[in-house]
Amino acid sequence: MILVRAVLIWAALAIAIIAPIVLSASSPLLAWRDPIYILAGFAGVFAMTLLLVQPLLVAGYLPGMSGLRGRRAHRWVGGVMVVSVLVHVVALWITSPPDVIDALLLTSPTPFSAWGVIAMWAVSAAALLGLLRQRLRLRPYLWRRCHTALAAVVVVGSAVHAILIEGTMETMSKVALCVLVLTANVKALAALRVWAYRTTSR
Repeated sequence: MILVRAVLIWAALAIAIIAPIVLSASSPLLAWRDPIYILAGFAGVFAMTLLLVQPLLVAGYLPGMSGLRGRRAHRWVGGVMVVSVLVHVVALWITSPPDVIDALLLTSPTPFSAWGVIAMWAVSAAALLGLLRQRLRLRPYLWRRCHTALAAVVVVGSAVHAILIEGTMETMSKVALCVLVLTANVKALAALRVWAYRTTSR
């Protein structure tokens, strides 16, 4: 019974990740697009799917990934997410530098750009906070709150960014993925009770 449950959980996660990517590959909006633009789009989609994996890992919801193993996987997936976001931004820069400059300066006329940039800086800050955790010597509860706050900005910013864009992602799968990402993060946050108490353990 436990094995069946584990298989079902991993299968459901695989479907939630693969379905948006597969449906994005069939998007008519990709027709006649340059390969670098397509790479940018799929890097963004992939980063979005990783936002579903992260809270499941850190909260220990995935079978075989609880405790220390889950936290280590969380760090690795976070690194992959940063690389995916970097590929997304650099590829868009190669495709259209003026648009990326406008987005980074928050002067773009398209609202989704600002949300994407906010999410990008938040994910960069969260990753940097993770790398410098020991050097910063922050109290564990304070570090968790800062990291969680940045993660929340990433999740909300990325979800709004994805919803507002009419691009690579198929509409229904995009909405479903965003709902799953938001739900998973809220559930993990409630379960971990990051804001509810202080802890002195490291």
